[in-house]
Amino acid sequence: MVHFLFMDLLPLLLLLLLHLVVHCSTAQPSPGYFPSYRYRPLRGFYRGFNNLWGPEHQIVAGDQRSVTIWLDSHSGSGFKSIKPFRNGYFSASIKLQPGYTAGVNTAFYLSNNQAHPGFHDEVDIEFLGTTPGKPYTLQTNVYVRGSGDGTVIGREMKFHLWFDPTAGFHHYAILWNPNEIV
Repeated sequence: MVHFLFMDLLPLLLLLLLHLVVHCSTAQPSPGYFPSYRYRPLRGFYRGFNNLWGPEHQIVAGDQRSVTIWLDSHSGSGFKSIKPFRNGYFSASIKLQPGYTAGVNTAFYLSNNQAHPGFHDEVDIEFLGTTPGKPYTLQTNVYVRGSGDGTVIGREMKFHLWFDPTAGFHHYAILWNPNEIV
């Protein structure tokens, strides 16, 4: 009797499963899912990074596993890896500045510009500044052999965020391997 009941319900279960698959394909990413747990972090900020500008706008944690940078009316801050990487998993937890930020570009990016000036490759995650009441825009860029001036191979995509990136830290990542960029 149970076997017949299951067989009678099988088409309904398959229809429900199909509906869930279609619905989930357009869903937002899973909160709390961090593939970075599978990768080993650098051992200390000062062993892995150099300041580019604004060291007075940085606080490095005591264990050197994280750095907090901020923006004020005078300056921001930037840093870069000491060692070049051919590929890898690169991530950051970012909380954006609230309020009027038009003209401000908060970026997390990978570039080989120092090795190939004027002919470099670049992968960017950029947050374009905004005005009160309007959502932040996340822009991704992938450039190959150049600066994205229209004569090079590249791709830009803009996304209006469905969450408030100023309300807390959110995790952003780039997976770059020999076969793909995700």
